[in-house]
Amino acid sequence: VVGYIQKGIAEGATLVAGGAEKPEGLDKGYFVRPTVFANVDNQMTIAQEEIFGPVLSIIAYQDEDDAVRIANDTVYGLSGGVWSGDPARAQRVARRLRTGQIEINGGKFNPLAPFGGYKQSGNGRELGKYGLEEFLEVKALLL
Repeated sequence: VVGYIQKGIAEGATLVAGGAEKPEGLDKGYFVRPTVFANVDNQMTIAQEEIFGPVLSIIAYQDEDDAVRIANDTVYGLSGGVWSGDPARAQRVARRLRTGQIEINGGKFNPLAPFGGYKQSGNGRELGKYGLEEFLEVKALLL
């Protein structure tokens, strides 16, 4: 995660909060300060790769279509989020995103909902009906 933060700075993103240093008072362990970048170009590493740490990249967009284009312009698709005061609009946008799970307005965890990614974020699903099907063996008899 620290390497991604350093890469974001090196590639020209604006560090708004946080950084690569350890949080104050946490000298032991593997902790990273929550970090926010602005002025992120969608081709930067911090926009294109999955960072499993507290790093937020802010990317400006022109309209809804542009936002969807930017969100889908990656080889990954594990999870995403859509925030809107209009639930119908949020669902419309979420349906257009190529990602395995989308939280709408901070949606709640549901153990019955399948979890898994699209594209290079993995195949198969965990949890729910589709997660159970991962343990089944299917046989085809061809006559």
